Amino acid sequence: MQEEISVLIQAQYPLIYLVTSEEERTEKAIATIAQTKSNQRRVFVWTVTHGIVEYSQARQMTQHNTVSPEAAIQWVIQQKEPGIYIFKDLHPFIDAPATTRWLRDAIASFKDSQKTIILMSPVQQVPIELEKEVVVLDYPLPDFTELNQVLSRQLEQTKTRRTSTETREKLLKAALGLTRDEAEKVYRKAQVKTGRLTETEVDIVLSEKKQLIRRNGILEYIEEDETLDSVGGLEELKRWLQQRSNAFTERAREYGLPQPKGMLILGVPGCGKSLIAKTTSRLWGLPLLRLDMGRVYDGSMVGRSEANLRNALKTAESISPAILFIDELDKSFAGSSGSSDSDGGTSSRIFGSFLTWMQEKTSPVFVMATANRVERLPGEFLRKGRFDEIFFVDLPNAEERQQIFTIHLKKRRRDIARFDIEQLAKISEGFSGAEIEQGLIAAMYEAFAQDREFTQLDIIAAIKSTLPLSRTMTEQVTALRDWARQRARPAAASVAEYQRLEF
Repeated sequence: MQEEISVLIQAQYPLIYLVTSEEERTEKAIATIAQTKSNQRRVFVWTVTHGIVEYSQARQMTQHNTVSPEAAIQWVIQQKEPGIYIFKDLHPFIDAPATTRWLRDAIASFKDSQKTIILMSPVQQVPIELEKEVVVLDYPLPDFTELNQVLSRQLEQTKTRRTSTETREKLLKAALGLTRDEAEKVYRKAQVKTGRLTETEVDIVLSEKKQLIRRNGILEYIEEDETLDSVGGLEELKRWLQQRSNAFTERAREYGLPQPKGMLILGVPGCGKSLIAKTTSRLWGLPLLRLDMGRVYDGSMVGRSEANLRNALKTAESISPAILFIDELDKSFAGSSGSSDSDGGTSSRIFGSFLTWMQEKTSPVFVMATANRVERLPGEFLRKGRFDEIFFVDLPNAEERQQIFTIHLKKRRRDIARFDIEQLAKISEGFSGAEIEQGLIAAMYEAFAQDREFTQLDIIAAIKSTLPLSRTMTEQVTALRDWARQRARPAAASVAEYQRLEF
């Protein structure tokens, strides 16, 4: 990124927009660029609290009476010598007509002057008047090399003995996705708690990292104890996932395999779509990040929603290889086509940004999305190239219902020989996995209230008193099945059955 910024400055680009929340780190990088032989320019920093101050000098109040954005830009225009002018957090003022006009005047006056204005903000907000003039760059989070410098400095300060290459690599991987300041704090916390930084402290770093990721409320770091064995049926889907369990390894790259992009799991509610997504994390040995699309949308400030999505995707990429889980995708983007009338086009822009990222991403982030209402999904999501595969999860058949009953009974009782699982599977026809589990729980509550052990009859009574979703929403389930028969891959079919299906 430093090389890209350096090239833009040498090419006399007048306006660069850096989207970042790491002010100090980004400032140092720009100052380093300004000291190279090819640039050799003074660096000035503007803030609304201090006005314009030369970089590395003590901040003094309003040296040039440049607290207001308009006065600051006017001062920059008047300077004769080459310079780099960093404006921090100009986004709240940039839409003001006077500020926009002064920026356009500055751009016009910078021709052959070797002056560059750099806007630095965690929020991307570019007025339409400046779209043709500005270059927007997302300043990346620290990579392995930079995090290694942070770790080395912490080890030196704590006089920790030399760590093995394997231990160092685990500590660095644990901190991927954090800012430089966050990584420093996490390493210090691990050292304070145990007095050292070794392989056993990786869990402390990961735990703190999860808290930092959860802090913005958009991404959630999910830990799942269940394995694929906890999912009844869906054998074809499981086989597909198991085939790709080593897809992100270097051996797969050497073999010539591309990195998997993602998969969309459609199906009836309560049939294990979310659970299979979560258990894949354990199967593949990759971190699982859940993207809460509801919290992406923020109407408090123009451009805030788009910034939330960019930051979330940037974090996912920095942690990669990872799985990005989006539950109920149909609800997240259902109104994107007509959003201009309801939210000023925010949903459409979010939808477009996400589609572009999915199509162009090169980082090993595997997108696992689930949906219940396929008719609500925009057609762009369903075309080839967005996902590697689209699976359909139907209601479990008799054999799968037996597996589901066996799984849930074994979770709660060691000896399940007293239950006639075949009979239970027969009476629960049309039930989803979630409805079977809730029926079993209802039977246990009934027996618990009577201070006795639950029986086969309790489960049968609970099942018969429940009206499954397949009956209350017959039309919706039928329509979903009809759509999936021709357009999706059945999750429960064997390979032979799948090959016989007509697509």
